[in-house]
Amino acid sequence: MYFQEAYTNLIATKLRTLLAMIGILVGTASVVAMVSSGELATAAALEQFKTLGTDMLSASILTQQDSSSSSSSQSHGQELTVASAVKVQAVSPQITMVAPYTMLFVPVMFAGNNINAGLIGATQTLAPAIGIKMLQGRFISDLDKYAYFCVLGYQVFQSLNIPAFINPLGLQIKLGTDVFTIIGIADQWKENSFFNQDINNSIIIPIQTAKSLSKYSTIDNLVFRLQENADIEVVKDAITKYINLTVPGKKLFFHSAKEIIKSVLAQRKIFTLLLGLIGSISLLVGGIGVMNIMLVSVLERRREIGIRLALGARRIDIQWMFLSEAILLSVVGGLLGILVGVGTSFLIAQFAGWSFQVFLWPPLVGFSVSLLIGVFFGFYPAHQASLLDPIQTLRSE
Repeated sequence: MYFQEAYTNLIATKLRTLLAMIGILVGTASVVAMVSSGELATAAALEQFKTLGTDMLSASILTQQDSSSSSSSQSHGQELTVASAVKVQAVSPQITMVAPYTMLFVPVMFAGNNINAGLIGATQTLAPAIGIKMLQGRFISDLDKYAYFCVLGYQVFQSLNIPAFINPLGLQIKLGTDVFTIIGIADQWKENSFFNQDINNSIIIPIQTAKSLSKYSTIDNLVFRLQENADIEVVKDAITKYINLTVPGKKLFFHSAKEIIKSVLAQRKIFTLLLGLIGSISLLVGGIGVMNIMLVSVLERRREIGIRLALGARRIDIQWMFLSEAILLSVVGGLLGILVGVGTSFLIAQFAGWSFQVFLWPPLVGFSVSLLIGVFFGFYPAHQASLLDPIQTLRSE
């Protein structure tokens, strides 16, 4: 009965009702859109690791700066060899694959044109380690050793502008002063934080060939695949001990998929809380708007309140009469706000290129908070209305 009467009263003042409802709508939409967008951003960040797998570990090998010239000169020139890099897999049974690689930067020319591309020296394990798929031809094999073969990244291949009717396999490309034969074209590759070079804009050659091309070609990066439930710390300790024994004077920096995911999830909680608080400010403003509208309504309906009290209405009835209007405004505004908020998060996901999904808890939280805001800010006007003196209200007009 209260809500039916509240609906009739709200319809009678359409413009005022609309303005109050817009405040709740915008506030709820802000909470839902911000929190949902935060969840979508986190899901997009985690999707990379789900695609690659949580069993990845990468290590960067850097030379430590030692103030002692003797120590510095002793460690200088000691670099990880291909054979030593491959043997890292044996230091722990939890390591299922190791992919050492080196990076070079040399002039690249094809058919007399300069090509912008990086150069990567790698073993055959690099492809399965970081998810390189072949569009044409084959990947580098350990049997190639010092052969002058190369695999082109997708964007590098596109930049060559080779006509479609010409088979690129077998064509030659100049890397520095040497001529290499194209044996494969890599498919488009998604960048990830475990590899320091973009495969799409790179040319891959055998790692032994890369080391023979330049004295500056050093193996200072390793990518590992681990067992599903591997103990990351145990594996890192084993790798560090091996590297320190093999090439003294080096410092290792690790990146673990599981550790990054753990960090991302921790950051998500803080990020979601901040976005929710920011969105709640808009909802708070909407609640204040509801209270103002209700106070004006109480002022305009003083005579009605006096008549109801004079005819025997209880003060709790007067309180519920106005409180039900505030609740109804909050419910309708909250439901519309959920629709607008989900729609906004969908548009943000489309614009950012994220995969869209509906999270249940942001709309539930947004709607619950909007309802609480409506009750909280509607209670004071309703309580004030219930305290009015019927004699004074009848005399006021």
